[in-house]
Amino acid sequence: MVRHQLAKLSLCVISLAVAGCGALESKKIDYKSAGQAPSLEVPPDLTAPNQSDRFALPETGSRGTATLSTYNAEREYKPGAGESRDVLLKTDNITVQRAGDERWLVIKSANADELWPKLRNFWIEMGFVLNVDAPAIGVMETDWAEDRAKLPQDFIRSAIGRVLDGLYSVPERDKFRTRIEQGDQAGSIDVFVSHRRMVEIYENESESRTVWQPQPADPELEAEILRRMMVYLGAEEAYAETQVDKQARDERASIVDANGTPALLVDDVYARAWRRVGLALDRIGFTVQDRNRAEGVYFVRYIDPQADNESKKSSSWLSSLAFWRDDEKATEAGAEFRVQLADAGNDQARVTVQTKDGGAVPAGTARKIISLLHEQLK
Repeated sequence: MVRHQLAKLSLCVISLAVAGCGALESKKIDYKSAGQAPSLEVPPDLTAPNQSDRFALPETGSRGTATLSTYNAEREYKPGAGESRDVLLKTDNITVQRAGDERWLVIKSANADELWPKLRNFWIEMGFVLNVDAPAIGVMETDWAEDRAKLPQDFIRSAIGRVLDGLYSVPERDKFRTRIEQGDQAGSIDVFVSHRRMVEIYENESESRTVWQPQPADPELEAEILRRMMVYLGAEEAYAETQVDKQARDERASIVDANGTPALLVDDVYARAWRRVGLALDRIGFTVQDRNRAEGVYFVRYIDPQADNESKKSSSWLSSLAFWRDDEKATEAGAEFRVQLADAGNDQARVTVQTKDGGAVPAGTARKIISLLHEQLK
């Protein structure tokens, strides 16, 4: 944040001499990963291409010259018989399901082995580096990255921004997790995208030191990512907009008592509740290490967001997960749990929390986790 303010101050000084120190906030998304993607290398058994004629435009057809449009048309990829250029052939193969603030994609006629590389490339082209790329469990997760579109975009920075780009920084970091599962319909795949955000703030009144604090997930940013993902996978822009913006069904959840232990009653059919609980777990800082849909179990581990962002822990809404302060039991970040779903009848599902071995957890610990899930699902 200090670097960000120094850059802003220096830019203002320069700008005052030209057109004042004003800036317009861009609505675009322009992520830049904190990490670096591995460089591409030519394998030793391959011969490097001849670079001497790389700007030459070859002749085309029976004529001695070629226009650019003809050149591009002849070299455009044309799928052969029985070959598909894209995983998805029709726009209506991709739809959005929505429950409250939660959205996810339902993709029909898709093969997971073909879909996974496209999702990976989507994030890389968005400017991210993947920290987790695990097709075996259907999870990929980006590293922390900043949205460069939030930087001031005035004339001075546009002119010399490339030179001074290192001086600019956004005091926010975003991370996204993608999870895929087999859908209810045969041959369909569900794609979930969850968002987490950290914000750099001053630790004391003297503003001599900053710390990173977690913030709530941004459902509208998740929706924008889903829209872009739909377009990347072959959907038309207008169709993607309509799908993402469609109204949510009225969903509810309430905290109840189940034999002396707090539980969450979700007013939704079991299959839909399963998807919503999984997305809620991603949002509130739990890593889903494994899942068994047949038994209704998510095996999760809590990841402290400050440690994940390589900064010190601080008090915030998400640090309420530091339930090891309860006098019932000493727990710590990294603790593992089972989140159990069961069909409660009447189009409802019951959610409870257990130890990783299926035992009872202290009521205070269960109440903390159930309350956080309730905030996402109510």
